[in-house]
Amino acid sequence: MFRILMKALLGSLLRVLFRPQVEGAEHIPAEGPVILAGNHLAFSDSLFLTLVVKRPVYFIGKSEYVSGRGLKGRLKAGFFRGVGMIPVDRDGAHGGVAALNTGLRLLQEGKVFGIHPEGTRSPDGRLYRGRTGLARLALSTGAPVVPAALIDTDRIQPAGKKLPRILKVGVRFGKPLDFSRYEGMERDRYVLRAVTDEVMHEVMLLSGQEYVDIYATKAKAAA
Repeated sequence: MFRILMKALLGSLLRVLFRPQVEGAEHIPAEGPVILAGNHLAFSDSLFLTLVVKRPVYFIGKSEYVSGRGLKGRLKAGFFRGVGMIPVDRDGAHGGVAALNTGLRLLQEGKVFGIHPEGTRSPDGRLYRGRTGLARLALSTGAPVVPAALIDTDRIQPAGKKLPRILKVGVRFGKPLDFSRYEGMERDRYVLRAVTDEVMHEVMLLSGQEYVDIYATKAKAAA
């Protein structure tokens, strides 16, 4: 009930303030496991994905978001859990495995799992190489992958800005991608790379971003 209330209130607020233009929402299957794979421009990306999709969407978030103490900490934790965030310690030695296992469990339960294959926010608005955990989840569960593109969310709250700007944003969804032809090949690294690159190509077409064939973390380190 809290989740439904949060989505109703926040959804109404975001529609009034940011007037999100949603395209292709009909491509999201009405039932069964689905992976939403989107670009990553801003902190609010997962929030917009959650609020514009009719079905509940779950995504991975840092465990520190729900570990605060006191009233402020409890309110913050309630907010993130209410919008579908599953807290996972991604900084530990087994953080990546824990995140994948969480996604696997959600998909096996027939839920919608949102993921940003770039792994971190784009440092300059371009689209970067995707991590293959996305492909591993798709091949292990048989879930279709719906590519998604967030448009102009990075302009709402650029790095270093505390207060958001009121601007129109967009969310575009592409047709579901079926990778059943690779069934049983989730341990083949070449197949995993091919699947991930195909998804990122569709995201690029939807977003109109320039594609860079390196990981965003490497670009940030170099900068």
